[in-house]
Amino acid sequence: MAMAYLSEEIAPANLGIAMGLYISGNSVGGMSGRIFIGMLSDYFNWRIALGSIGILSILASLVFCYLLPESKHFQPRSFDIRELLKSMFNHLLNPGLLCLYGISFFLMGSFVTLFNYISYQLIAPPYLLSQTIVGWIFVIFIVGTFSSTWLGRLADIHGRRQVLWVALLIMVSGALITLSVPLVLKILGIAIFTFGFFGSHSLASSWVGHQAIHDKAQASALYLFFYYVGSSIGGTVGGIFWSLFGWGGVICMILSFLLLALFLSLRLSSISQDINRKNQQTNCHIKS
Repeated sequence: MAMAYLSEEIAPANLGIAMGLYISGNSVGGMSGRIFIGMLSDYFNWRIALGSIGILSILASLVFCYLLPESKHFQPRSFDIRELLKSMFNHLLNPGLLCLYGISFFLMGSFVTLFNYISYQLIAPPYLLSQTIVGWIFVIFIVGTFSSTWLGRLADIHGRRQVLWVALLIMVSGALITLSVPLVLKILGIAIFTFGFFGSHSLASSWVGHQAIHDKAQASALYLFFYYVGSSIGGTVGGIFWSLFGWGGVICMILSFLLLALFLSLRLSSISQDINRKNQQTNCHIKS
């Protein structure tokens, strides 16, 4: 809903940076929650930690509902299950949106996998870090606050395609650096990977509003559906790779996800160019 709200209320020329600010808020929330849970789990237990996060989430939701400006461009319609299914089916037939849904799946799948299993490596030899210290490593999320906004601004200037490719390659380089044994290099790799992830997510999510011809709320909902399916499947399959092959196996899985996301971004580029070419031809015919 938040992505659809931004797509409807923000001018297209400013949508990239607006979506970047939204994603940067996600990074701050993810960082704060993980640090908070790590500390409470060490001093109390995981039940108190999760309960505290739940209470804070409810309070934040109430503040959000109170402060959010009323929508000016939303056009309400009566609920019709057939229209809803038809709209979702049309989105799934849109090749550009399908590429973005695939990118969201692989992005979140790789991100959750890395952060799920890096913790196991850091609390084991040779690092032997405590849960609290591992939680503080998530301060790295702060780089996502910068990258999502900065890359969103670059996308408004240079175009989403080129900037998305760069962001995905940054994720690849960060994942490879985490194979290093020294803790400093491993943390550097996590930071680079996180920088690329939040930038990529910001670019892909803002692109949904441009690719969707109608019913942008449903298009954004499908993007997030594939995003969290990627989280569930990637996080689970990553555990199999961790158990069988260790951290090297986890990185191999993450790299395969990122290469597939890069392929889809290249495919999306060609689709967008074809659409722009057809629109230009249509405009020429209309003028003639």
